[in-house]
Amino acid sequence: MKKIMLALVYTALALGANPSFAQSADIKTLRDGDMKKLVVHGSPVATSSVAFQLEDDGGETTLEAWQGKYVLINFWATWCAPCRKEMPQLNALQKEFGGDDFEVLTIATGRNTPDGIKRFFADAGVDSLPRHQDPKQALASQMGIFGLPITVVMDPEGREIARLRGDADWSSDSAKAIVQALIAGKTDS
Repeated sequence: MKKIMLALVYTALALGANPSFAQSADIKTLRDGDMKKLVVHGSPVATSSVAFQLEDDGGETTLEAWQGKYVLINFWATWCAPCRKEMPQLNALQKEFGGDDFEVLTIATGRNTPDGIKRFFADAGVDSLPRHQDPKQALASQMGIFGLPITVVMDPEGREIARLRGDADWSSDSAKAIVQALIAGKTDS
């Protein structure tokens, strides 16, 4: 019994020493309204290393390129009505908080033409988000993205710490408080 107690204490101390895990646990208390749909994982989950297309130039990259900061990854499509509603809010979130410690990354998954994506962004007034694509849904499939939109929060080590299925009010006080808490945790560590 003593060994079990020591193991539990050691595990708790080790998890508390991991700043990104401790920070992700703290964001649970900030969830309100639509943000209650944000499922914060008990421990970080590996993300995929499958490549996706960069906007315009046709090159490829992986999520590893965003390590070092918290990333809110939004999987969406041009035909998705809820995506049309939340994309301007994600754009505003990027304008307010985007920088060295946080970024909103958008990845159009499935059949979305580059011209269709450009029109979607123009119609929605989106001017601060990337137009990356996952046309064959390879990344989406590896990450278990079924249904759109789905938003994943990735920690600076490149691991998934939270996931939200469906759309949400990304302009809410709760969403902003969560992003601020993540950034504060990154700059404190």
